[in-house]
Amino acid sequence: MKTILIPVLIFILLGAAMGILLAVAARAFAMKTDERAEAITACLPGANCGGCGYAGCSALAQAISKGEASVNACTAGGAEVANQIAAIMGVEAGEQKRMRAQVMCSGANEYVKKKYLYEGVPDCAAAARSGGGENLCPNGCIGLGSCVRACPFGAITVVNGVAVVDYTRCTGCGVCTHICPKKIIRLIPFDSKHWVGCSSTDEGKRIRKYCDVGCISCKICQRNCEAGAITVNEGIAVIDYEKCTGCDVCVDKCPRKIIWSGERQGKLGLVITRTAEEPTKN
Repeated sequence: MKTILIPVLIFILLGAAMGILLAVAARAFAMKTDERAEAITACLPGANCGGCGYAGCSALAQAISKGEASVNACTAGGAEVANQIAAIMGVEAGEQKRMRAQVMCSGANEYVKKKYLYEGVPDCAAAARSGGGENLCPNGCIGLGSCVRACPFGAITVVNGVAVVDYTRCTGCGVCTHICPKKIIRLIPFDSKHWVGCSSTDEGKRIRKYCDVGCISCKICQRNCEAGAITVNEGIAVIDYEKCTGCDVCVDKCPRKIIWSGERQGKLGLVITRTAEEPTKN
């Protein structure tokens, strides 16, 4: 019996000793946690979208608590979350302008010409590596929905070959802007009334050959904007939202009808049917 009990007692004593040593080591080498980081994490949306530039909400919370990131770094949370975090950190949140994603393309299936039929992996980046995608336009939406799948808030859908944004769901996190291989999704001020639905920088005569609605750099919008809010740079019309008054002149004057007005498209801005005068096909 002793031959059995003695080894058992030895193992019990060794186990107890190891347990005590582990407990002491855990206490000695324990990393101190910042209670503010935990409180900030609780304020954040928890989407881990990466729009802030950090790996996730916990990483951002740690960075804010250490003073390495701004209290309003979470674009998805908006002003409400920024104010909550500012209160935790004991600072002022400052002004935060809400942004939204906007797809700068109007090249729906019936307006853009194809160079081939893509039947590969349903991924925009994969299609872009296959000659830039099936559309002849080198700067148009590929329409395979990589942005749809990447959006953590379900704010994007593909309608008639073009990605469109549901403003009521968009938080301006910017994930879609990074995932788009053509870089035609951009962040603009949330309350912006107008945007240019084209990203092509080709010459007008070339654009006419492959797209019925692409910007042809005619500069009519630029000449008619009294506020000087729209200019044609490198072949494409660009709106300065600090100057734009929302007067609708550029929308009415554009011969290609690709300067869009949110009011004319409805609250979601979905390009399902064109509400302005249809362009003349070439």
